[in-house]
Parts: sequence; C-alpha cells; structure tokens
Amino acid sequence: MSMRRLAAFLFMTSIVCLAGQPALADKRVAFVVGNSNYQNVNVLANPANDAAAITEMFKKAAFDVVESRRDLKNTEMRRALRDFTEKARDADIAVIYYAGHGIEVDGTNYLIPVDAALERDTDAYDEAIALDRILQAIEPAKQLRLVILDACRDNPFAKSMKRTVASRSLGRGLAGVEPSKPNTLIAFAAKGGSTASDGDSKNSPFTTALLKHLAKPGLELGKAFRLVRDDVMNATANKQEPFVYGSLGGNDVALVPAPAVAPATAAGNANADLRRDYELAERVGTKEAWDSFILANPSGFYTDLAKAQRNKLAAEAARIAATEKAREAAEERTRLAAEGAKSAEQAKAAAQSKAAEEARLAAEKKKQVEDAKVVAAEQARVAAQAKAAEEAEKTRLAAEKKKLAEDAKLAAAEQLKAVEQQNRAAEEARKLEGAKVAAVEPAKETVKSDRPAQDIPRLLQSELKRVGCKTGEIDGEWNASSRRALSSFNDKAGTKFDVKVASIDALDAVKARPGRVCPLECERGTRANGDSCVKITCDDGYVLGSSGSCEKRPERKPAVAQRERRAPATAGRRGGKCFMYNGASFCE
Repeated sequence: MSMRRLAAFLFMTSIVCLAGQPALADKRVAFVVGNSNYQNVNVLANPANDAAAITEMFKKAAFDVVESRRDLKNTEMRRALRDFTEKARDADIAVIYYAGHGIEVDGTNYLIPVDAALERDTDAYDEAIALDRILQAIEPAKQLRLVILDACRDNPFAKSMKRTVASRSLGRGLAGVEPSKPNTLIAFAAKGGSTASDGDSKNSPFTTALLKHLAKPGLELGKAFRLVRDDVMNATANKQEPFVYGSLGGNDVALVPAPAVAPATAAGNANADLRRDYELAERVGTKEAWDSFILANPSGFYTDLAKAQRNKLAAEAARIAATEKAREAAEERTRLAAEGAKSAEQAKAAAQSKAAEEARLAAEKKKQVEDAKVVAAEQARVAAQAKAAEEAEKTRLAAEKKKLAEDAKLAAAEQLKAVEQQNRAAEEARKLEGAKVAAVEPAKETVKSDRPAQDIPRLLQSELKRVGCKTGEIDGEWNASSRRALSSFNDKAGTKFDVKVASIDALDAVKARPGRVCPLECERGTRANGDSCVKITCDDGYVLGSSGSCEKRPERKPAVAQRERRAPATAGRRGGKCFMYNGASFCE
C-alpha cells in the first residue's frame, strides 16, 4: 500500500476519533442559587434541594462552568453576580437559575437575599436584587441568555412592609416582563401576577419538570418549556401555569446539543476505504501487498482476512516447493537404480524421496488449513457486517419510534391545550351568561314579589291583546272573555296555562312573545288589514252578503205590484181600499 493511502487512512481514523467527542464550539456557563434559610421570614424547604438538583443536571450536561451557591446574603449575591459576569463574557450560552423568595414592587421584580428585612417598600432597592441586575450578568453571552426563576411565591413581607407611597403597588408573585435584548428568555414558575407552589415533595413542581425536560440532548428550548408547562399544570390541577417571556430567532436552540451523528458516517467511510484497500491488495495478490495492508491496518476484519490470504500464499509456496523437491528426489532414486548404484546410495535416495513426499503432503494439508481459515474469516466478516447492519437498523427504528412517540406526545399536549382553552372559553361564556341571568333575575323576582296581585289580570289582558288573542276592553276583570283569550294563546303557542286564573307565569310567557300569536278575527262587516279590522265597502250595484263578502244587489219589483200582491190580504175590510206606505199597509 502506498504512503498516500496510509496517510489517507490515518486522516480518516483521526476524523472518527474526533467525531466521537462532543462539539467544542459552544461554551455554556450556568449560575445556580438556592435561598432557603431566610433570617427574617419563614424558611423555605425546597430551594436548597431544587438548586442542588439543577446543579447536578448542568454538570451531567457537560456545561463548561457551573457555579452553585446557597443562602446568599445581599453583599454575597451581588459579588457572586459580578464574578459570574466575567465567566459569561466569552460564553455562547449563559443560564442563571434562582430558587427562593421573589417579590414585585411597583412593577419591578426583585430576588430576595436571606438577610433582607424589607421593613418599607423602598428597602427593596437596597436590600434585594432587581431582575435587571440578573439580566446584566448574562448580557455578554452571544447565542442564548436564559434566566429561570422558581420564585413566584407569596410575598412574605406583604403584611409587615410599610408603604411610603400609598399608590405604590405590591403584586402577587412576580410581574410579567419583556426582555429588551434579543435571544433572551425569562422563565417564570407561574405566570405574571400569580403564585407558584413550593410543592410537597423534595422538589417544587416547576423544578421537577425542568429536571425532566430541560437537559434532553437536542430538545429545542421552546418545546422543552412547553413540556414543562404541561407537566406543572397536570401536577397542580391547572392551578399553576409556568410562563416564558422573551423570544428567540428562527434557528432551533437546545440547552444540550444533540449527539453527533458524524461518528457513524466517518466509520462507514473508513470501512469503505478499508474495503477498497483490501480489494486492491487482493488484485495484486502478493505477500508484499498483504504485508503493506496489515502494516497500515493492524486489526479488524479486513486485517484478519489479509493475514489469512498472506498465510494462504505462504502455504501454497511451501506446497509447490515440497512438490518440486519430492519430484526431484523420486527422479534421483530412479536414476541411481538405473545406473546400478550401490545399495547404500539407493537407500539414501529412497529416504530422501520419502521425506520429500511427506513434506509435500504436509504442505498440502497446511494449505487446506489456511484455505479454511480464509473462508472462516470471510464468513465472520459477513456475519459481523450483518450484525452491525441489524444493530444499526434497530437503532434507527428505535430512534424513529422515539421520535414518533415524542411527536404524538407533543400533538396530544397541543390537543389537550386546545381542549383546555376551549373549556376555559366555554366556562367564561357560561360565567358571562350567568352574570347576565343574575342581572335579570332580580328584576323578575321584583316583579313577582312586588307587583300587586290585582294588577296581574290587567297586565295579562294587555299582553294577550298585544299578541292578538284578546278583544274588548282591558278592565282587570278575569272574565269569560279573558279566559277565552288565554285558551287561544295556549292553542296557538303550545302552552298549558290554567285559564281560570291570571298567573305570573302566564304573564311572563305572553310577554316573551315578540309579535302576534293568535290570528286577527274581525266582526261581521269588517275585514283584517294587517293588525286591525277595517269596514268592508262594496262597489255600486253590490251589497254585503251573509257570507261577509260583496254580492250583486237583487233587482227591485215595482211598488204597484207589491200593493196588488198585498191587497188581497186586507180586502173586504170596511169595504175600503188598502195601500203601502214606508213598508206599512193602510186601509180606508
């Protein structure tokens, strides 16, 4: 093998070795504070445990710097922040985690050292650490600036703290913020204006979720905090919702890089190069070619194959030499016998011929053994490659299955979030509707309780008339006409009110109808026109008939004919003459 190929092999080997190490491009630093033993308010149980667990998480994630401090006083905390600022100056990712008390005064968030007294609201400026000071400590980081605050508990100083200005606010938990610098995130254990639980276990619910998701290799930071939110809400029955303020750019940012995939690729390339070198040595087929390959590749499947091939060549050469020697010995023996040589010389030649034949047989056997070794090495190589391919396929399938599970979990979480939002919206709508009903109900109750009983018949008559079911006067007397009107309303509206009495329920039901319920009924000689009855007028030559419609007027007979028709009825009376006048008969 040439020096060029050997150099190429060594270069590929170096790539494989380096690719197996984590990427060194990003410097990551972390500062962890846990304040539990407060001197002037109640001691907190979990911050010390939370800080210890977070510190261990950062160390396992191979952060370059992990500073961890406990129960810091005011001066100690300011000095520690100043020192950490120097460590973050050339960092790509800088993280500060704080567990302990935090308060909001007049819209500004403060982290509380263990020696703070805070007798007045203005003492926060001097005895506490403003969140802006925390952000200044990580400002030099180039890629990501992250502050995690498990400090959204109730203000322990609220009852005793004096307000120097009455209008100065003291909020619950911490106030929501918007970072002014890009690529800066501030993660609260609870949304601004709400409080977080310290938890009943070793760690708070928020820190428990952080330990589960934050340091997953390759997990995008936004997704990690969404998973943290879901876990905390499930653990607290939706009473505590973590919240992240700030934003990142379009590139995915993971607190812990994903495992490098280069080693497998480099190893695959190296194996391909080894195979090409092996095939080249095989085509040359000399001992020197195999020696060169073995020198460049001291171990491995292809090295074992090369050694077997080299031994096979040696065995073949030994067999050929032994065969040639046996042939020469047999020829010498035959020559001596033909020349009549002495028996001692013939015996010597026979012995040499026998030894040469035995050597030939041994060389043949050794060659067979070496051939078998080559076959076995080749079979081992094929089996190993098949096993490696199987393991790679298993790894790929496992990774794919894990990704599908993560995607399904994320989809389920998003769906649950959507359902929760819908439920919250529905609940808000129900509350709003309940408020409207509550506002209306007192008025109804007032009507029912304060309205004089004698007014109900008159009001019901008025409403029945409005919907077209009542005719006549509204006199407040619940008579037969009123009962017929309510019965008509029951028929047309599908209700079943007792028509014998004028009830408030009936009044409310009729009032709820916006328009006419009963059809308009008009007296004879009138007809319906919209919501009123108008008199029917007929054209000349027509009169109103018994059916309520205009009919042609019948022809009139002469008056003389009528007198002649009526005369016999009164004839003979006093022997006089009878006549008709204005429809009456008179006799002389």
